[in-house]
Amino acid sequence: MKLSTKGRYGLRAAVELAARQQNGPVSLSIIAAGQGVSEAYLEQLMRSLKKAGLVTTARGKTGGYLLTREPKDISVGELLSALEGTTAIVDCVDVEAEVCDKACTCAARPLFLTLQNRINAVLEQTTLQDLTDDYKEQKKRIEHAKSLS
Repeated sequence: MKLSTKGRYGLRAAVELAARQQNGPVSLSIIAAGQGVSEAYLEQLMRSLKKAGLVTTARGKTGGYLLTREPKDISVGELLSALEGTTAIVDCVDVEAEVCDKACTCAARPLFLTLQNRINAVLEQTTLQDLTDDYKEQKKRIEHAKSLS
């Protein structure tokens, strides 16, 4: 599985949103600035997350984006499925793809299935809260290092 920029930037945007939303809706410009992603591209990513029911919007002067659930209740697997469509490493293990005509005789398919199951387990067990906690810790370390300079 190779994540596209859509998956990578979308995860980063979701983390930024989770880290900042305690004070209410977060504007697209704040998320974009925090993650170094263009607002135009970020808008596309947020549209995918909104369509999947993971974020909602609030209009008005203090409007922006909000998660629809707590970060601890959103798995990385859900986010990537919304952004990428599939996390399958090969088509023959993708439940939505057509089954390969060699699936029953492919010597490598059991390996692919094992890999896919392990990837899926990690993606489902890792939450947006886990990523957000790591992100906040990284930011603290960076600020601490800057203060020592």
